[in-house]
Amino acid sequence: MTEGNGHGLTLAEKVLARASGLPSVVPGQIVDGHVDLAMMHEQGAQTVGPFHDMGAKKVWDPDRVVIAIDHWVPASTEGAAVLHRILRQFAAEQHLPHFYDVGNHGICHQILAEHGWVVPGDLAVGTDSHTNMLGAMGAVATGIGPTEMAAVLALGRLWLKVPPTIRVRVKGDLGKGVRAKDLVLRVLQEIKTTGAAYRSVEFSGPTIEGFGMPERFTLCNMTTEMGAKCGMVAPDAATEEYLRGIAKHPMHPLRPDSDARYEREIEIDVDGMPPMVACPYSPDNVRPLPEVVKEHIRVDQVFLGSCTNARIEDIRDAARLMKGEKVAPGVRFIVSPASTSIYQQCLHEGLIDVFTEAGAVFTNSSCSACFGGNMGILAPDEVCASSSNRNFPGRMGAKNARIYLMSPIATVATAIRGEISDPRELE
Repeated sequence: MTEGNGHGLTLAEKVLARASGLPSVVPGQIVDGHVDLAMMHEQGAQTVGPFHDMGAKKVWDPDRVVIAIDHWVPASTEGAAVLHRILRQFAAEQHLPHFYDVGNHGICHQILAEHGWVVPGDLAVGTDSHTNMLGAMGAVATGIGPTEMAAVLALGRLWLKVPPTIRVRVKGDLGKGVRAKDLVLRVLQEIKTTGAAYRSVEFSGPTIEGFGMPERFTLCNMTTEMGAKCGMVAPDAATEEYLRGIAKHPMHPLRPDSDARYEREIEIDVDGMPPMVACPYSPDNVRPLPEVVKEHIRVDQVFLGSCTNARIEDIRDAARLMKGEKVAPGVRFIVSPASTSIYQQCLHEGLIDVFTEAGAVFTNSSCSACFGGNMGILAPDEVCASSSNRNFPGRMGAKNARIYLMSPIATVATAIRGEISDPRELE
């Protein structure tokens, strides 16, 4: 670890300076930023009341607002149905054209990513903590509360404090059976769940430059578990290629200055790094997976899904390991793609057959088992291996259920063996 001593701007500072119309900003400064994209999911239903209470009549720019129903799809409780109705009525009242309702739905962050709603240089906000994921586009993307969102919907602006930045530089090549999820767990092992509180985490280095957008999304997604305000990767040719033909508004690609001032710098070499696993009851309780395998921990449920790791690349990777195998007796294996379009891709490529023939359940796209509110809730004392992002007590159901966080292919190896397993043993 070294202390940065430059005088230039970090990536987050560059974006926030642009959003606030200032030549430069410094950590701790309060800025009034113009928002490029506002996103709401079911939590956004709590925004509608404050929006009207403050006297607002119209959304500042209907073309910059996206609503995506994703947690309870279709509605599984009366309460969820009410939230959906509030959002449908608000979208109709405000003539909001970008509403991803049941049948054209997906996890909100994936919807923003695959439809090009967030682009380099943006200030994007959403009513979900994992909005950080979109920072992989070279944007400042962050979660905000319902009353903050009400003000954004009315004014198109948001005041916020400029965060200091932690730079994570990564070099080396990921080995067999090691994925971006293992890398972000390794970073969590270093930073911990509070080490990046109200900070930007900026990923760089040769390994990151070699990653495609799906891997970058996984990294930025789990900066939320570090307490970060945002996670970011500077835009490059991979970003431009991903957004070609889908970007919904003009891009303003920015890069950190070579002499940017970082609060902290972390260097990680992934050469020889094994798969990793976050053990109960915290995402930073990270250990090398081979060590945990030796403990022969039996599982009751396996979950492949969430905004962290349920993109088509993740599911293809997992299906390759699953093909011709069977889910172990006594294990429930739930696979939930991150969007309807990913579900359709899985259908066309025969991936759904691979999982269902093995004894897994392949669900419609939603947050699914990740948040403990819909499909796959855990009973007391049950153990789950999950490709999601959190394993705090009660995250997926019972408070004393135990959740192990791992890569998608590690979940498949675990489902086949019936206990926490290393995917390299099956590749």
